[in-house]
Amino acid sequence: MDLRVVCRFLGRISIAESGVTCVPLLLALGFGDECTGAFIMAIGSMIACGILLLRYGRVRTKHLTIREGIAITGLGWLLATFLGMIPYVTGGYLNLIDGVFESISGFTGTGATVIEDIESLPFSILFWRSMTHWLGGLGIVVIFIALLPAAGQNTLYLHNAESAGPATDRLLPRLRDMTGVLFRIYMTFTAIAFVIFMLCGMDFFSALNHAMSTISAGGFSTFNDSAAHFESAAVEGWMTFFMILAGGNFGLYYQLYRKGFHVLKKNTEFKAYLLILFLATVCIAADLIHAFGADIVTALRFSSFQAASIATTGFVSADYDQWPSFSKGILLLLMISGGCSGSTAAGIKISRVVILCRSLVAAVREKLHPRMVMDVRMNGQLISQDTIIRVNQFFFLYLAFIAFWALLLTFDGIGIFDAIGISVTTMGCIGPSFGITGATCTYAGLSNFSKAILCISMLLGRLELFTVLAMLHVSFWKKRGNW
Repeated sequence: MDLRVVCRFLGRISIAESGVTCVPLLLALGFGDECTGAFIMAIGSMIACGILLLRYGRVRTKHLTIREGIAITGLGWLLATFLGMIPYVTGGYLNLIDGVFESISGFTGTGATVIEDIESLPFSILFWRSMTHWLGGLGIVVIFIALLPAAGQNTLYLHNAESAGPATDRLLPRLRDMTGVLFRIYMTFTAIAFVIFMLCGMDFFSALNHAMSTISAGGFSTFNDSAAHFESAAVEGWMTFFMILAGGNFGLYYQLYRKGFHVLKKNTEFKAYLLILFLATVCIAADLIHAFGADIVTALRFSSFQAASIATTGFVSADYDQWPSFSKGILLLLMISGGCSGSTAAGIKISRVVILCRSLVAAVREKLHPRMVMDVRMNGQLISQDTIIRVNQFFFLYLAFIAFWALLLTFDGIGIFDAIGISVTTMGCIGPSFGITGATCTYAGLSNFSKAILCISMLLGRLELFTVLAMLHVSFWKKRGNW
């Protein structure tokens, strides 16, 4: 692996981040916020870091290797998040560990916060929080490839290392064209959500921030009580729609635009995704009606919003910690399953859930009919055994890490059920959990040890385990190898 090539790409990412940070700086200057100096220091640090990396790095003519692609992606996310915490720390709003936590939570789209009084923050800091969501939602590297023509040749390994799901369909022959299409879809959805939120009664600043947080499947709000602040059925309804949209495959939306609605009928994952959300909504609504005597409209309003939110973003419209255990159990399962492959949501991904369930059914049927060959299909196509094995490996590792983080959290004195919920929600990049970090709580009360663990958990969940784990392999950093 050529570390100079890695440094060259990291330098460009750092310079690009400094350019993006100019937007909240201009906002701070316009509003006269006290954090103007913090953004100037952040931009200066990003530029200095970028120049140092670019001076050490160099570009070569041959293609990137797998190891270089993984290193650029993993280190790029670490670099972006550590630079992104500078405005929080230099502005005096958070200490170092809290700043790193808030930044990683923003970029990974988790939405977990350590800030207890969000409404006391300046507009520019609030905007920076939402912007970290928006940059990380589609993917730092995807946006980098789409916007910077000098990104280099054969950046496929960069894209694959950041991609979400067991497989990535190539929409267009050239990777840069494909990422450009995804970025334009992302921009369009954000703009439409912004306009509709404005029409629903939000002010300009709130509409813009919530549009970025919703489409990126992030969950950062500009209010302490999140979406519940608006007390509006129209706002919650449209947010539910856009959260469901954000949890779908963005590549599928491009195919929908090009080929028509019949592509949705053929897509197994999207149909399963909608079915899961529908069943969760109906079951939670029925449980709320039975437990609290709520009317059906109110029950469906809160259940649909929270089901879509927990599977994707992490916004809160009601204190679901007060809901019956059955409803909370459904929400916990939605945290694990997440959204579709190629979406801005995290979690295991619905495609893996479908493959896992169908492979288990096939295994049972083979026991009953040993001579029959049982195929596993999705979208009408045969799923290879290699893919099934990788899905099983991912599922095992995902649950193993949830158990491992929960064990470490209990060592820090957190109750077992709270620890499991926190572990699930950070691995799934959701944000609010149950108990001490529930719908109306923050992560501020956790120790630095727990916060550090959860930073790793959020990063692992966003990069889907293997990108980060590969970097921990001893042979990964050797100059020569079989990668």
